[in-house]
Amino acid sequence: MNATEARQLPLKGLKVLELGQLIAGPFATKLLGEFGADVIKIEPPGTGDPLRKWRMIEDGTSLWWHVQTRNKRSVALDMRSEEGQGLVRQLATEG
Repeated sequence: MNATEARQLPLKGLKVLELGQLIAGPFATKLLGEFGADVIKIEPPGTGDPLRKWRMIEDGTSLWWHVQTRNKRSVALDMRSEEGQGLVRQLATEG
């Protein structure tokens, strides 16, 4: 994709937090990322998204993981803790 095409992506400038795991949520946000959204995937610390180890593994990571996480950034946060919840709220409200 060249610079002109990147500027024309319809969701450029939109931030999306992905809080889902496995298939449905990551697939939906992958599509949003392909249309230019800034997708930030929230994963549990230590284990990450179960999709990382699901099905065919190459070099320790699932091939599905590579497909479903294109155009995303990942961060590990414990959403069971008050601190993790606060950080997710901060990510959601930052411009």
